[in-house]
Amino acid sequence: MAPFDINSIIVLLTFVIIFAVFLVFDLFKRNEKYAYMAYIVALLPVNFMWMINFDILGVYLLLFILWCVTLIRDLWGVKKDKKEINDIVLYLALAILIQLIITAIIPVSVPSLLTNTTPWLVFNLPDIYTDTFAIETWVNLDILLAFRITATLMIILVIIPLILDIKDEEVPLPMFIIIIALFILPFLYLSYLWLPEATAVLTLLMSVILFIVLLLITRSGKEGELQKKK
Repeated sequence: MAPFDINSIIVLLTFVIIFAVFLVFDLFKRNEKYAYMAYIVALLPVNFMWMINFDILGVYLLLFILWCVTLIRDLWGVKKDKKEINDIVLYLALAILIQLIITAIIPVSVPSLLTNTTPWLVFNLPDIYTDTFAIETWVNLDILLAFRITATLMIILVIIPLILDIKDEEVPLPMFIIIIALFILPFLYLSYLWLPEATAVLTLLMSVILFIVLLLITRSGKEGELQKKK
């Protein structure tokens, strides 16, 4: 870890304050959508911590915690009919995309940031497991457990509102394929985090469960035809 001097503390504190401002932006009652920027602004403190060589898994744990806090804020807004789930997902997806781009760009200038990372295409993400799916020696098991739980919570906070948003809607069976496809990446990620040696089959299981849930909560739109035949 790089020396955590007074300058680093001030910069980190500044970034945290900026995030806090956007987190409570709705309290200013400006009737603007800049509160959603909290997802993107959360990248400032965590990537600064990464640049001064904090534990990379701890950095991502902090990022997911900030995103979970923001999601809880926004889902409360959805419950009060003040926010739209589509806007939430859009800004979160944009923040994830920006973070992936950052992982591809910053290590080129600061090679030391490649420590404890592994390349996924052009992105440098935490190297948690060995080739035999054992946990890497540098990984703190407590941080890993907290990271798994936080990542799971974050995905649940996104998936459940999306599912509830289409509850009782007319969704033809072929559309299920598109909906499930949208959830494949989150399912793959969760499967890899919890059971890397069974990522594929665990993802398949989650997809089947989602398929059943969709069957239970949506309508085909042809129920009226069945009533007429009776």
